[in-house]
Amino acid sequence: MSRLLAVLAPVALVGLLLSAWEIACRSLSVPAYLLPAPSAIGAAFAEHWRALSISAWNTLTMALWALLLAAVIALPLALATALSQILERAVSPIAVTLQVTPVVAIAPLVVIWAGLDHPERAITALAAIVAFFPIFSGASAGLKSADADLQRLFDLYGATRMQRLWRLRLPAAVPFVIEGFKVAAGLSIIGAVVAEFVAGSGGTQGLAWRILEAGNRLRTAEMFAALFTLAGLGAALYGLLQVVERRVLTLWRGGG
Repeated sequence: MSRLLAVLAPVALVGLLLSAWEIACRSLSVPAYLLPAPSAIGAAFAEHWRALSISAWNTLTMALWALLLAAVIALPLALATALSQILERAVSPIAVTLQVTPVVAIAPLVVIWAGLDHPERAITALAAIVAFFPIFSGASAGLKSADADLQRLFDLYGATRMQRLWRLRLPAAVPFVIEGFKVAAGLSIIGAVVAEFVAGSGGTQGLAWRILEAGNRLRTAEMFAALFTLAGLGAALYGLLQVVERRVLTLWRGGG
């Protein structure tokens, strides 16, 4: 019963909010270009679902490539900094600076460097920049999180540096790395959308372009349809990573 309620509660809340939205738009005669009713948004989605699906796939593809690129750079770098305090002191300020710099500020430069004819390269690079820090930070924190008692046990048995790394520090880092990926996955989608907004090109035909195109024509219902598609895409990716997290942690803890 509790499981059923856990599923029904958010569904009921969403239904209640959509009903209130629909009633407010109809009773107050809100102009459709200002705030369309949910029924109008549903009609727009039904009319343009094919284009929205293609755009969602394009956005997801760029976000996943960005996530892979960020992981390929962040994980080895985190491992290297865990093995060298000097390298950690050198890299950490740069990583933090990269994290706190708004992607919108550097997007025009990256678009120019990537080439105006290849906006997908700029979008992937910018999304990778956004996704880099959570993976790097999670891996770095995980590699330092080994239990103190286990470290003393390794000292007692005279474990080598590599034995400590492979049998103690890397296993301890697994939950942190997965959590970093969960955060980075959402940020990669955000980065891809922001980058496509800044690029202002329809070459990638992602969801951001659909939003821009509909906004320029005051087709607000289409904008909301694209926004809801984008939200669903992010939620689906996060849910998938949660499933992967549960499975990996079960195996990691020896319960699989």
